[in-house]
Amino acid sequence: MAEQVNVLVVGEGGREFAIAKKLQASSHVKQVYCAPGNVGMPTVGVQPVDIAETDFAGLIRFAKEHNVAWTFVGPEDCLVDGIVDDFRAAGLKAFGPTARAAQLEGSKDYALNFMNNYHVPTARHASYRDQTAAIAGVDQFGFPVVIKENGLAGGKGVVIAKDRETAVQTIKEMFDRGQARLVLEECLVGQEYSMFVLLSNGHYRILPMAQDHKRAYDGDKGPNTGGMGSYSPLPQLTASDLQRIIDQVVVPTVNGLVAGEYHYHGILYIGLIMTAAGPKVIEYNVRLGDPETQVILPRLKTDLFELVNRALNDEPLPEVVVDEQASFGVVLASKGYPQKPVHGQALGQLPVVDGIQIDYANVAGSLDELKGNGGRLLMVETVAPTLQAAHDAVYDYLDQLNEPECFYRKDIGAKAGLN
Repeated sequence: MAEQVNVLVVGEGGREFAIAKKLQASSHVKQVYCAPGNVGMPTVGVQPVDIAETDFAGLIRFAKEHNVAWTFVGPEDCLVDGIVDDFRAAGLKAFGPTARAAQLEGSKDYALNFMNNYHVPTARHASYRDQTAAIAGVDQFGFPVVIKENGLAGGKGVVIAKDRETAVQTIKEMFDRGQARLVLEECLVGQEYSMFVLLSNGHYRILPMAQDHKRAYDGDKGPNTGGMGSYSPLPQLTASDLQRIIDQVVVPTVNGLVAGEYHYHGILYIGLIMTAAGPKVIEYNVRLGDPETQVILPRLKTDLFELVNRALNDEPLPEVVVDEQASFGVVLASKGYPQKPVHGQALGQLPVVDGIQIDYANVAGSLDELKGNGGRLLMVETVAPTLQAAHDAVYDYLDQLNEPECFYRKDIGAKAGLN
């Protein structure tokens, strides 16, 4: 593609900030628009567009009016609700799975049935539509037991119950909130990893891997969140274990997508745990992860535009070339997140430090007088020759901030031996 083109990114968080930033850096791209975007995006040349991510008709109209080559969909709820189907019906290209394929994230039960059908290793599990049956089923799993809401929950619909009392209370609360179904799973033990596979109807490329930190507080304590920090590469993951993951998880998953005629053009996130018995899948997501995107894309030397463009056009995918340097990021979150995050706190003007990148998410106001606007506000990220150097630079920056109505984890990367 000789001429520069316009592309549209749908979403407003730190993930979309990182995607849009990477696309804007491509020599093939004239302008990246992001709908609705956030106030930080102009710092990387991206133009926010005041259209809600749920306004599919408005997004389609904008894409046509601004000669958008294709649209990259960030959030899972849009994908589950069929944004790609709507774009295709309007004659437009959108990178992401159809609503049918998005059920791999939209329904835990659907995903587990897919894994069972195509022999993808996962935890022992059972699904329940009835509170009484679910409570009766708890004792089949022992403790701790993993309890998952069946539908989308923004990464927060998972509880690891350490005893029967907690399990029963959690089950009652989930059904009381209107869950039509929930899943019980055995609690697997091992290191958790995030794998991202870029798919083009059965052809695929594996992007750099990362490790996320889901719990709110140090030591993996507190409630599950959307993610409090991440890093890449993973020194604790051996080459032989990576190959086992590819052979035992990626290959049967991709073969299943082909056999099931999903015609998948998008990203598939595979949340994994490396157990003593080998790799097992915790969950599928049908899009890039947040906060992993913010650390894997800086290491991607292959042009992201070319990868997506070829995938959408069913052309041979370029090889993925990865920077040997390390990327590390920590999320700054509002006090009270994830249950009741503070809104509207003054963040002021964040200091500018060489090598430190701020990936903006739930912020409002202006960059001179920044305000918090929700749970995870932003991510402080950097790239350095070693993980320890990147870790130290990010924490040096965070330690200088005076944000009493915010918090961040101080142990991101501990499982890689960082301190």
